[in-house]
Amino acid sequence: MDLFEEKKSGAAHFSSQKENPQYSEPLATRMRPQSLDEFAGQEHLVGEGKMLRRMIESGVIGSLIFYGPPSSGKTTLAHVISREIKAQFEVINAVLDGIKELRNVVDKAEKLRKLNGRKTILFVDEIHRWNKAQQDALLPHLESGIITLVGATTENPFYSLVNPLLSRCQLFELHPLTMDEVKLMLNRAMKDDERGLGAKDIEVTDDAFNHLAEMAGGDIRNALNALEVAVLSSEPDEEGSITINLEVAKESIQRRNVRYDRTGDEHYHYASAFIKSMRGSDPDAALYWMNAMLEGGDDPIFLFRRMLIFASEDVGLAEPNAITMVNACQDAFTKCGMPEGMYFLSHACLYLSQCPKSNSTKAIFQVNREISERGVKDIPPYLKDKTANKMGAKHLDVENASDDYKYPHDHPNNWVDQQYLPDELKNKRWYEAGNQGREALLWKKWQEIKKKDH
Repeated sequence: MDLFEEKKSGAAHFSSQKENPQYSEPLATRMRPQSLDEFAGQEHLVGEGKMLRRMIESGVIGSLIFYGPPSSGKTTLAHVISREIKAQFEVINAVLDGIKELRNVVDKAEKLRKLNGRKTILFVDEIHRWNKAQQDALLPHLESGIITLVGATTENPFYSLVNPLLSRCQLFELHPLTMDEVKLMLNRAMKDDERGLGAKDIEVTDDAFNHLAEMAGGDIRNALNALEVAVLSSEPDEEGSITINLEVAKESIQRRNVRYDRTGDEHYHYASAFIKSMRGSDPDAALYWMNAMLEGGDDPIFLFRRMLIFASEDVGLAEPNAITMVNACQDAFTKCGMPEGMYFLSHACLYLSQCPKSNSTKAIFQVNREISERGVKDIPPYLKDKTANKMGAKHLDVENASDDYKYPHDHPNNWVDQQYLPDELKNKRWYEAGNQGREALLWKKWQEIKKKDH
């Protein structure tokens, strides 16, 4: 049975199980908000006067896509909307369900509309998991108005959803919940006599309360379940009072919840912050974001791979040894493993953050674009292979064009002024030397040599 399925029809239909809670249900389930007034967070969407709140209060709701991190309230908000506008609420999980389940919902929605004109809201959780054909299957039913879609995704909808679906939906981004919003729900659960723990005599010390809220990492479900574990596992005193101190709180929630999905958008956001911190030469920030990724379960080899790219893309010729250093750190990591491998990750990260920076290696892409757009021009005759030129010259009874080639080692400082690009591109320049580190010294040396020769 669907978690939100109502048991009775008519007015009584909206008296859900959660209004008569069974204490076998987890506290987080019992305390799930039933109205906008109970909903915590997302003030930018449902605060007084905000667009989504105005839509809900007017009862005019079109199809919506909620996107944001896990535990930001996407499912709960969808359920609240259905209750506020007195609509039938149907749930499909895109991981488990497909077009067959969609057809069943549509059939049911058609019957309800004919019977009493009641609207059906279809909540599709993790809608990004549906392929193009499955997403397209929604379109005719949205057009006909048989169902109103509320989709939820942790992915960027512009990348994960098809354009025809996006064009029929309004998009709303949900933000991570703050520590104060988690505290609000914890307080509410402790005071609620009907659905929460208000019937019990509970005292939670300030440091224990703060620990539960902080370690939950913005996940209200995690915080409420930890509170319930703490209460149910604690013996009341002679007066029937239960005290939750810091020690009990630590036992109830032993590991901080990290809001991070190494396969989703968050992965790329964190990787971006990591790279940009190294590029900005901030070693502390670089270490912070690297550790956040590791804590979220990212593969250390992925981090080394990103640092290898960085060593060439962002440090480049300013410190040519950077790529060798990172490669050595990765090799040492594979030999030693964790936890000692953290030293090698730190070594590479701190080194790159403090290296002089140059992005001159990007010249390769500019040359590539030149060739892709305009093709390859003719090679100057004197740069061609001498042996091949000799055979051609003998056959045509002409001088070997390669004889005009100036051999740099025959000249002072092993350099001679000579054109190497095709005639059409002889004044073209793509490489721009950086002004830091060894690259700046190399460039200065060669400019001095060229100046002397002239």
